[in-house]
Amino acid sequence: MDFNNILLAGASLGGLGLLFGAGLAFASQKFAVEIDPRALAIRDALPGANCGGCGYPGCDGFANAVADGKAPVNGCPVGGAECAEKVAEIMGVEVGEGVKQVARVICKGDNKNCKEKYEYFGIQDCKAAAMLAGGSKGCSYGCLGLGTCVKACQFDAIKITDGNVAVIDPEKCTACGKCLEVCPKNVIEFVPYEQNVIVDCNNKEFGKAVKEKCSVGCIGCKICVKTCPFDAIEFENNLAKIDYEKCTNCMLCAEKCPTKAIYANFEKRRKAEISEEDCIGCTLCKKVCPAEAIEGEVKVKHKVIEDKCIGCGACEAKCPKKAIKMK
Repeated sequence: MDFNNILLAGASLGGLGLLFGAGLAFASQKFAVEIDPRALAIRDALPGANCGGCGYPGCDGFANAVADGKAPVNGCPVGGAECAEKVAEIMGVEVGEGVKQVARVICKGDNKNCKEKYEYFGIQDCKAAAMLAGGSKGCSYGCLGLGTCVKACQFDAIKITDGNVAVIDPEKCTACGKCLEVCPKNVIEFVPYEQNVIVDCNNKEFGKAVKEKCSVGCIGCKICVKTCPFDAIEFENNLAKIDYEKCTNCMLCAEKCPTKAIYANFEKRRKAEISEEDCIGCTLCKKVCPAEAIEGEVKVKHKVIEDKCIGCGACEAKCPKKAIKMK
């Protein structure tokens, strides 16, 4: 064995290692990308879900976008208000007001309400089922209930009911948008968290076709449009749509809907209360009340007729003395 050759080979490899190491060290210094320290601080303040609900590729992408001024400080749907406050503090700005959004399955067509075209025995996946004549559900716009959205949700916010329709828990939903991305029927959409009145139908067919397939679908009768005192319901593609900015959650549309396609949480319906000490009897509240739920003459203390009050808040907004509170 020639030890000189072994030593020479070892020295050569060692020399090459030092040379490459020096080259890498130089390259790392020469081509180093400067990282904004604010981006690192923002990244630490984020929940780390990497869900993409902010519209950027993960938390790192969002943090860099905020530091570059390309994304709002309250753009993380998972972190919520607390996270937004931290990010705003890092950036030295104030948090803008925003309405909290949650995802909702706009369909009530379960096995009892909606007819089936055939019995499906394939892969338990909505995308797979939709490839076979649009799925087994009679309504081609309805929720297939096979749980593709459940698998996509990282926050355990979606369940499948016994009637095979997905339901989203608004308390767990972070509005990351993953369920919207995977739903082949586009039957999931964002709604305001505080919204208590929602059109729970996605069918865009004419009324007769809807009625033949689903007993709780919107049939386009437009009764809700005519009933709404605040012009908050629009009608497009044979389907009623609520303008959430105009809606006061008075729930009149839900009461009048003949098929109960409009959901309303009547347990949260508010009632107006008039303070006798502050009321000056100006009658302004009485004039704006769409339900004629306020009684009283000029310069006489007014009263609310509770059975008629729809909780719209029009009287509260109009009262010049702030004598009306919604409870």
